[in-house]
Amino acid sequence: MKRPEDETLLVTSSPSPHHRFVWDKQGSRLDIPPGWACLKPGDAAVTKTVKSLGPSWTATRKKGRKTFSDGVWAPAENIETARRMVAEKRAAPDYEKKQEAAARRREKRQSEYESAFYTALLEWLNFHPRYHAMAEAMARRVCEHSVPVGSGTVARTERIPIEERAAAAVIAWMRHQTTAYDSMHIPLVKGRRREIRRELAAQSKKVLANYRAGTPVDFSICPLARALSALEP
Repeated sequence: MKRPEDETLLVTSSPSPHHRFVWDKQGSRLDIPPGWACLKPGDAAVTKTVKSLGPSWTATRKKGRKTFSDGVWAPAENIETARRMVAEKRAAPDYEKKQEAAARRREKRQSEYESAFYTALLEWLNFHPRYHAMAEAMARRVCEHSVPVGSGTVARTERIPIEERAAAAVIAWMRHQTTAYDSMHIPLVKGRRREIRRELAAQSKKVLANYRAGTPVDFSICPLARALSALEP
């Protein structure tokens, strides 16, 4: 039977960083093995290298509805070895050139994705020609919010087609910009938040339907028109 220190685990941090114990997925306490240290988050290359050198425990903690990384527990010698390996790699003469080339590739991919996502947004909105300028303005706003790397939005997932990402991103943007969702007091009842989101999504889809049909809209009371107007520089 494997010992915990021989496995790579995802664990939950203890209440204090001074405690040398964590909890596993089953809620059982695990004492930090002798000779292990915690590599704090901040250098992805060192973290990746540490994980490649042997067993490690990735520690996280929840704050509200968000989960944050507390670092990686691993043998102290593996952490030092990883730091040395990464430092040597970064000291190589061609390291900077490789990094610059990689950055250019990332920028190119990001630019191409922004363009593709903007197009997907326009196609999903499918506003009547009389409201085309508004569709463009809305697509820009949703794109600016959703596409940046690290935004954590549905636009960054690859698990669903881009068309579905565009639809979900529009509804999420409208939920925050055209409804009272952010100021609502939602009871801590299982499923209630999801239910409210569905109700607000239905309202947003009704608003979008008018723009798709070309129905005359009173911009002074339309939540979408008012939201876009408020965001104009």
